[in-house]
Parts: sequence; C-alpha cells; structure tokens
Amino acid sequence: MKAKIVITPKKAVLDPQGKTVQTALEHMGYTGVAGVHVGKYIEIDLAPGTDKAAAATALDEAARKFLSNPVIEDYKLEIVD
Repeated sequence: MKAKIVITPKKAVLDPQGKTVQTALEHMGYTGVAGVHVGKYIEIDLAPGTDKAAAATALDEAARKFLSNPVIEDYKLEIVD
C-alpha cells in the first residue's frame, strides 16, 4: 500500500511560486490559464500487513501536525492498494 498526500496553498493565501509559473506559462504562449497553485506531493510506502484504517488515521494526524501548515495549506490524503 501507498499513502499519497497532496499539500497545496489555501485559495485565499498568496502563492508567489504559483504566480511565477502562471506568468511563465503566459510568456510561453499558453493561454487560458486562470491560476496556478504550486504545492508538495508526498508518497509513503506502507509495510505489508499495515491496517489501512489505522494508517489513514495516523497519517492524517501527521499531515495535519507536521507535513502541512494548516494555517496556510490544505492537504488531501489517499491510501491506495
């Protein structure tokens, strides 16, 4: 099993890196880009036999307390077989 965590800036938070990417895309001729948000992607390999529900609970806590900054970031956790 793998845990996938995607962390992105909250919509209300200024994202200077995203704005830089958006501007670069526009300069390269890509049109219709209304916004870009740059975040982090974390993939965690879980040991064989790990309880999926327990892993989800523990990793949700880790994402909330350690892996993301809940003041300025949102995260999405997915555990896949």
